[in-house]
Amino acid sequence: MPELPEVEVCRRGLAPELEGALIEGVVIRAPKLRHEIPRALIELLPGCHIVAVRRRGKYLLIDCQREGIEGSLIIHLGMSGNLRFVGRDLPPAKHDHFDLVLTGQSLRLADPRRFGVVLWQPGPPAAAELHPLLATQGIEPLSDDFTVNRIFPSISKRSGPIKPIIMDSHLVVGIGNIYASESLFRAGISPLRAANRISRARYELLVAAIRQTLSDAIAAGGSSIRDYVHSDGSAGWFQIQAGVYDRAGQPCLRCGGVVRQIRQAGRSTYYCAGCQH
Repeated sequence: MPELPEVEVCRRGLAPELEGALIEGVVIRAPKLRHEIPRALIELLPGCHIVAVRRRGKYLLIDCQREGIEGSLIIHLGMSGNLRFVGRDLPPAKHDHFDLVLTGQSLRLADPRRFGVVLWQPGPPAAAELHPLLATQGIEPLSDDFTVNRIFPSISKRSGPIKPIIMDSHLVVGIGNIYASESLFRAGISPLRAANRISRARYELLVAAIRQTLSDAIAAGGSSIRDYVHSDGSAGWFQIQAGVYDRAGQPCLRCGGVVRQIRQAGRSTYYCAGCQH
């Protein structure tokens, strides 16, 4: 599933082409993905200019405006979706479900599993974050708000293991499975350790590790798993830089111990028992 770095890389790839562009039409080929795609977009969006392309957690927000109309397209790529620019006359493939028709090209959403989202939130850009899908999202981990002072009062009260907790989007958005394992490895914290048994000083290390891990992943173009690709068709390479993820049975790059794999909350966790405590 595309996580925060993949969505941010996608946003950065789309923004130069989309911002300032005129929407000339909308094509909806699948009435429903995870939620129904509003048919009103076909009449609503033509004539709108795209004023900004933003990200909130794993959601893309495309702010649109014309006289009398203001709102944001809310897009989630689901499990394996992708957005790419195509020629306006290019015939759709089987899983191409939605086109934003622009001058000279179209932005096309492909979503084989139909777990993605295309929705509309009317109002100024700030209103998009009031949508039910976004209103309960936690702190952005690359924002100035992501500090120990903000997270420690709540996270230190939880008795569960730390890895599933930092993946809770109500606390912090966008820390997916790969990045949770890698951040804990960099901070030297065991994914099995209870959140309320970690000192404030070690949370300082974890906050810094999360920021650095996500920043490194964005710089590397994200992590491409299975059929995920970016808007230009390229793949991300962060997974080949991983310290522990998908390296079960291999030597730890830091201490030489053996990387272990376990299951937590239905997901694979990778860690080194020798240097993560």
